[in-house]
Amino acid sequence: MASLVNTIYSIRLSHNAEAFGSRRNRRLAAKPSCATFNRCRLVVRAAETDTNEVKAKVPDKAPADNGSSINQILGIKGAKQETNKWKIRVQLMKPVTWPPLIWGVVCGAAASGNFHWTVEDVAKSVVCMLMSGPCLTGYTQTINDWYDREIDAINEPYRPIPSGAIAEDEVITQIWVLLLAGLGLAGLLDVWAGHDFPTIFYLALGGSLLSYIYSAPPLKLKQNGWIGNFALGASYISLPWWAGQALFGTLTPDIIVLTLLYSIAGLGIAIVNDFKSVEGDRKMGLQSLPVAFGSENAKWICVGAIDITQLSVAGYLLSVGKPYYALALLGLIAPQVFFQFKYFLKDPVKYDVKYQASAQPFLILGLLVTALATSH
Repeated sequence: MASLVNTIYSIRLSHNAEAFGSRRNRRLAAKPSCATFNRCRLVVRAAETDTNEVKAKVPDKAPADNGSSINQILGIKGAKQETNKWKIRVQLMKPVTWPPLIWGVVCGAAASGNFHWTVEDVAKSVVCMLMSGPCLTGYTQTINDWYDREIDAINEPYRPIPSGAIAEDEVITQIWVLLLAGLGLAGLLDVWAGHDFPTIFYLALGGSLLSYIYSAPPLKLKQNGWIGNFALGASYISLPWWAGQALFGTLTPDIIVLTLLYSIAGLGIAIVNDFKSVEGDRKMGLQSLPVAFGSENAKWICVGAIDITQLSVAGYLLSVGKPYYALALLGLIAPQVFFQFKYFLKDPVKYDVKYQASAQPFLILGLLVTALATSH
């Protein structure tokens, strides 16, 4: 991650890059800056910004007039333009993405069969959720926005980084603080659980590395729709489950295989977010599935990954003598299919938020059903 500290911008002779640079120059005009030219490179040391408020130049495409304060704090589209620095920091962390990770910890604790409703076990769970959600998911979302700043300048130029609502050195600081806080809490949980081997710390470290190579060059896993989305699905489903189960019990090979299978459903969920970025992904050479296969085919790949995975898990539960859990999971798949036809398959861009808000609660309830089945 050392590349985050000393960033060198390559000048691109394109209209969008010139516009991006123009906005940056206007932000730095308030205080003298130092620029060194060497061939086609520009090194900029940004001027200091106020720690509480920033007067950002908002692009014309920004939904400033009718933006929602709730959307802003959750980190989703349709957000109100904000100048309060702390609200912008939270927006970069995208709290709307935390619940699946927090729920994953719950599922892991349930699957362990050793969680008890005591003050100590509840406190352990809360710390594990804090590590998985605000800290490490916040780190993941912030670093992803950092490396997506050029794409966002095309797709969503009103987002905090491309719009200049937050200074770049402040973004880097936030990345490091969230990462170190998450790893510190992971180490604390290992000590608290009495682990001889720091299982949770290494899970957190591995997940953080996966988040980095997902977003950052040269690997940048998200450039490949299959690999990138599966990595994202595993991060949202498998890793928090493993952390919760390791905290209260033993992480077994069959659970690892089962949760990785469930991560294919996470791949489908990740595809949902790719449709809104098709224009920028195509221009930046990212082979997201909507770009590679076209939006129409990608819609069916998405719902197929979600539904077939859960049906496979239901079949597995039936085969190991858990018919009631299998039936419960089937009952939770049905409303997901209904909302896929009602919203997602009609227009994945227009209805992406409605679809996810309607269907995903049933998917994460299915995770808990699976976890409870494996604990008995």
